[in-house]
Amino acid sequence: MKPTPTENKLKLQAGGFATLVEALEYAARGDTGFNFYNSKGQLQDALTYTQLKNKAQAIAGRFIALGLERGSRVALIADTDTDFITYFFACQYAGMVPVPLPTPNSLGGRQAYEALLKRLMESCRASVAIAPKGFSEYLLEAGKGLTLRFVGTPEMFAALPQDRSELNPSGPKDLAYIQFTSGSTRFPRGVMITHEAVLANLTAIIEDGLKVQAGDRAVSWLPFYHDMGLVGLVLATMTAQLSVDFLKTTDFAMRPWLWLKLMSQNRGTLSFSPMFGYELCARWLEHKENHEYDLSAWRVAGVGAGMIRKEPLEKFAGLLSPSGFKLDAVTACYGMAECSLGVCFAPIGRGIKMDSVDRQFLADHNIALPGGSQHQLTFFVNCGEPLPGYEIEIRDESDRVLPERHCGKLFVRGASVMQGYFGDPVTTREVLSEDGWLNTGDLVYRVGDTLVIAGRVKDMIIISGRNIWPQDLEFLAYRQPEIRNACAVSVPGKDGTELAVLLIECRNNKPGVRDKLVKHLHGLIHAEIGIDCNIEVVPRNSIPRTTSGKLARSAMRTDYINRTSATDEESGSFSAKGEDS
Repeated sequence: MKPTPTENKLKLQAGGFATLVEALEYAARGDTGFNFYNSKGQLQDALTYTQLKNKAQAIAGRFIALGLERGSRVALIADTDTDFITYFFACQYAGMVPVPLPTPNSLGGRQAYEALLKRLMESCRASVAIAPKGFSEYLLEAGKGLTLRFVGTPEMFAALPQDRSELNPSGPKDLAYIQFTSGSTRFPRGVMITHEAVLANLTAIIEDGLKVQAGDRAVSWLPFYHDMGLVGLVLATMTAQLSVDFLKTTDFAMRPWLWLKLMSQNRGTLSFSPMFGYELCARWLEHKENHEYDLSAWRVAGVGAGMIRKEPLEKFAGLLSPSGFKLDAVTACYGMAECSLGVCFAPIGRGIKMDSVDRQFLADHNIALPGGSQHQLTFFVNCGEPLPGYEIEIRDESDRVLPERHCGKLFVRGASVMQGYFGDPVTTREVLSEDGWLNTGDLVYRVGDTLVIAGRVKDMIIISGRNIWPQDLEFLAYRQPEIRNACAVSVPGKDGTELAVLLIECRNNKPGVRDKLVKHLHGLIHAEIGIDCNIEVVPRNSIPRTTSGKLARSAMRTDYINRTSATDEESGSFSAKGEDS
């Protein structure tokens, strides 16, 4: 078996498609496609776009034979394999709506995962649920009590009769899929994205964000249930007729070098990762004296899906400089499922651009004033200009549009914005106005025509009327070599005021080292930010992340409150001094 080629006999076409089916029909005229690699980095399966089209059409006939109404939801456990992709596109041919569901990686125990699946299927009112063999038991248990026309594996579905009448694929204004949000601040919501919306975004990403060219090839280990993994590395690459090499997320987590190996051996040019992917690779590289890769073809190393920090990216680039990797390839981007995916991209080939502002002035006035004393600086990454087709406004709490460098809530409007949250008109009205403006929930400021992302509104810590960015506390933590992970949240104090809490994971668990580190951090935070902060050392790998790799601050905050409340009940007291535990 050989991977699908990089060079394509088909002329690259970036846009002009009305639906995902139209995009696939064009891609199927070429030679390229999807390639799946196992945990040893060996090619396990190759699926050309021609094969994908044919398989999807055959499966679509079985969906139709079930007698489902057009627009019925099909829940798919989104494992990184050919089955998920073929069933996703079969839904398009059959006029159904695929709903990617997460795999159980890092989602707690079996019961918690099954409970999550049940809630997600109830939320999207699924009529069909399909999972690979390895996950089918979870799905069967989660599906008990739900009204499902079919629940089982692809092999079981293949045994169903097939309707051979002419297919009637989804149209431009039909839903292309429902994408559940990562759930960093609340339970995941089902984002409704039409073909019209996603194709508008894909065209902008391909032409203006990535500037895709003939000879590009992508590599990805991102999960298919996350918007960056699904829209950015499955739908965008197919729409641009590119070949892609896929690794399972779990295989990358266990063997991060596989990412680099595939980029090297297949001459990958495009790949994306949240911050933690680059950090994981850098930690692995630190302990390897000899590694032979050729990464000179890697022209876009995208980074997004959360706050971006420059230092780990510089470390990653420095370690791989002998392999031909260039720091200028690192490209910051910003987006969200509610906008299909991409909102803005930094310019390709210019690396990471930082904006340093006076921390105190930003906290007091919500104005990102450049410069300041070295100890009062905070740093944000410039994420570039919005993609074509977006209108952008940055507003204050009274909905007044703010001028340049004034920090406020980001509102966007454009063809790529969602229809709303499935089955949740109340929450939809909270974030999406009748005239199409989406409240992203993110704090942003403008520098010229570019956007700088400062954080999430709901993550902000407010101490004595001052706005404290959780990233500032985490930045001070990450400057300490003993700390491998950090998460800052606010919790209610006994007197009703907010308390800042910094949870840290240490590389060294010796009590003496931990005590010294906590004491040092207390002093550092007080000196540089001017607040008292509870600091707690937590066990390794206990700071949770969402399915997209973002810090799950809401879960961490709830866990901390529950633990401290239980302690208070036992001891009859409450400590707000933040001594480590």
